[in-house]
Amino acid sequence: MVKNVNKNAMRLKRHVRVRGKISGTPECPRLNVFRSNANIYAQIIDDVNGVTLASASTLEKDFEGATGNTEAAKKVGAALAERAKAKGIEQVVFDRGGYIFHGRVAALAEGAREAGLKF
Repeated sequence: MVKNVNKNAMRLKRHVRVRGKISGTPECPRLNVFRSNANIYAQIIDDVNGVTLASASTLEKDFEGATGNTEAAKKVGAALAERAKAKGIEQVVFDRGGYIFHGRVAALAEGAREAGLKF
């Protein structure tokens, strides 16, 4: 009998495994990515204090254009990098959230790097 693979459960297992190895500090916070079929979200998190320092997503009111493609992900990465730089954050550790570093996740990382974040 063939068993169906629950892709989200497998992603969550990968995410937990990665989170055991990386953590955000006040000096080098964690850039977390979540993507759904329609939108993409990114946060810069200080895990020591348990606070979100900056965030961006395609659900924001000032976001224009399609929300579920690589161009949108690149815009979200650039917007997040600008907000982080305004708060004095330049170095982060990238947490891909268990997703493959490909497509929209890679585009978000590229947009953040082009806007000045280092990781």
